[in-house]
Amino acid sequence: MISGRPSVGSSRNSRLVNSVRLPVPARPPSNFGRIWLTMGATILLVNLGTTRAPEPEAVREFLREFLSDPMVVDYPEWLWRPVLAKILRSRPHKVAEMYRSIWTEEGNPLERGTERIASALGRHFGVEVHHAYRYGSPSLRERVAWGEVPITLVPLFPQRTGSTTGSIESAIERSSGIEIRHIAPDDPGYIEAAADLFHRSVGNAPPEHLVVSFHGIPLRYDRREGGMYRADCERTFRALLKALAWPEAKATLSYQSRFGPEPWLRPATASVLERLGSSGVRSIAVATPGFVTEGLETLEEIGIRGRKTFLEAGGTRFLRVPVVEAHPRFVRSLATLVEGAKS
Repeated sequence: MISGRPSVGSSRNSRLVNSVRLPVPARPPSNFGRIWLTMGATILLVNLGTTRAPEPEAVREFLREFLSDPMVVDYPEWLWRPVLAKILRSRPHKVAEMYRSIWTEEGNPLERGTERIASALGRHFGVEVHHAYRYGSPSLRERVAWGEVPITLVPLFPQRTGSTTGSIESAIERSSGIEIRHIAPDDPGYIEAAADLFHRSVGNAPPEHLVVSFHGIPLRYDRREGGMYRADCERTFRALLKALAWPEAKATLSYQSRFGPEPWLRPATASVLERLGSSGVRSIAVATPGFVTEGLETLEEIGIRGRKTFLEAGGTRFLRVPVVEAHPRFVRSLATLVEGAKS
């Protein structure tokens, strides 16, 4: 996909943003009422966002907002502006085709997955749980601006980096009464859910090799933030292998979705899939625990293009492990996180 993830995200597990409250409009929308937990806070889950439709103009609108964020692309504006203009002319039609290949009768998979997590967590607490997107609608800033109660905010990214967790923090830094709770990269419920989905996918025929793929970021960003993102990915990788009792010699951690000319974290998932297929490995499973909802990167990049790469290189059996979404164990772990206790 086109989503690079440079990073200057905070390494703290929680943060209370204390500053001036954003103004609250006089007539809040009816679908964003004052929902109180027993702890007196609204729960807000935040995902990255996605296009509102699998059409070029909608994709162009999303990319313009996403790629204009300096937390995502940190090049000087004078340098980046003409490049972005070129991207917005050339990429939307191709990306729209990718979205059409994964769009369902229910709509956008990422949007539906985010809603399922919010609904499941809401049923657990017996209250409405809200969701927002850093880019797109409902927007994070819109949700925060309407809020009249304390908010417990959970970014849906177990691995911290600037264009996800860092960008979310940056977007709300002027707001008060918001406590951020980060999902740990080796959170037990998250890992147990991922392991369960792996077992359900492979059944009684385990693959020869397991590829654990995360979204990549430019190498210089990872260095700038002290290797935090890479370390988080490695923590998830090790925890998942331990939960699966899977030998590390038969597993590879890799990074996908490279965009632009500069060096990114390696190895690249596409290169790993080609190498495994051409080296005699006939069956693999690919897990993508860096994503908690299905989307373009999991369904199209891995499920369609990744599958094709491996099979054309000589492989014969390709399994894509679904992401955790509203798996009961993950939802229970989110509830524990929101309540403030360690899972």
